[in-house]
Amino acid sequence: MKDTMGLIFTYKYEEDLRTLTQVRSIASIPFGGRYRIVDFLLSSMVNSGVTKIGMITRNNYSSLMDHLGSGKEWDLSRKRDGLYMLPPFSASENFNYSANYRGRMEALANAMSFIKRSDCEYVIISDADIVCNTTFDAMLDFHKEKGADITLMYKSGKFTDESYNQFCFLNMDKDNRVTDVTINPPKDRKNLCVGTAIIGKTLLQSLILDCQSRNLYSFRRDVLQANVKDLKIYGYEGEGYMDLITSVFSYFDASMDLLKEEVREELFGGTNQIFTKIRDEVPSVYRGGSQVKNSMIADGCIIEGTVENSIIFRGVHVCKGAVISNSIIMQDCEIQAGSQLNYVIADKDVVIRENRKLLGYQKYPQVLSKGSVV
Repeated sequence: MKDTMGLIFTYKYEEDLRTLTQVRSIASIPFGGRYRIVDFLLSSMVNSGVTKIGMITRNNYSSLMDHLGSGKEWDLSRKRDGLYMLPPFSASENFNYSANYRGRMEALANAMSFIKRSDCEYVIISDADIVCNTTFDAMLDFHKEKGADITLMYKSGKFTDESYNQFCFLNMDKDNRVTDVTINPPKDRKNLCVGTAIIGKTLLQSLILDCQSRNLYSFRRDVLQANVKDLKIYGYEGEGYMDLITSVFSYFDASMDLLKEEVREELFGGTNQIFTKIRDEVPSVYRGGSQVKNSMIADGCIIEGTVENSIIFRGVHVCKGAVISNSIIMQDCEIQAGSQLNYVIADKDVVIRENRKLLGYQKYPQVLSKGSVV
């Protein structure tokens, strides 16, 4: 896919993720013990042979820059092409936009010079909130075979949960050509558009300029809905495990999916690797009397208590007598003796004092902000 470049939107639904995005963008939320959410989509692009990728940021992106660095872990630290951070401009000579983009088309307008400089023929644009391990080769072949203007990746099924209220859904004919695009429809909520599309670079530039001239900013309403009859828009069904992080509950639910063997096999068991920033740690230590059941424990942990149905990130210390159930404990937390946690998400560097009891609920886990002391 040397003729294809990637653009990743690193922000989305941050107001619905509350404390998890207070100091970071959604793309850099820790996930699965050692990863960040962006690792999955970024690795999927790299595994597809995409070597020029731009990260479109909005705010709180210092954590993302620290994680991605030069892109070395993704083989994107290159003399030509590679990984590019595209921070927002508060104002410019051509675009009077603030960092709070009203929609994708404003953000793309800010990245117009980056797009123009590329000699690629196609562009993959995507949100960073997708947990998957896929490649885009077959999708690009489908795009070319159909002579499509825009190809949208979708997930089949019925989606009645409230967490999908802000999404758009596709109606298609037998040839998978999109006949209608609906946003939060009251019924027929199927064929969920996951926010990933392939589009020709020349067409993308034309659409950006057209939206700019009309003061339009939404990709879904002002491009997809407005041009569904004029452009050849097709749907392509994504393969394998695919989940979207749109809220605290969906983050918790996707994390708990990792405790299922079949999900781990789909995400990490294939030939395509999920890359992430390397942090060398000593192996985890399990002291006498500790108990661990159906959990993921990262490197560098000290486990003296009980851990059940939980995900423990690097460098966590679970002291003797502490019980952690159905919870996500991020990097370098300390759970002191006698504490009990159930349905809790603890951000990085949280300290739980002795004999504390914190209880959440499956659909409403209790979230502790980074560096909290409870």
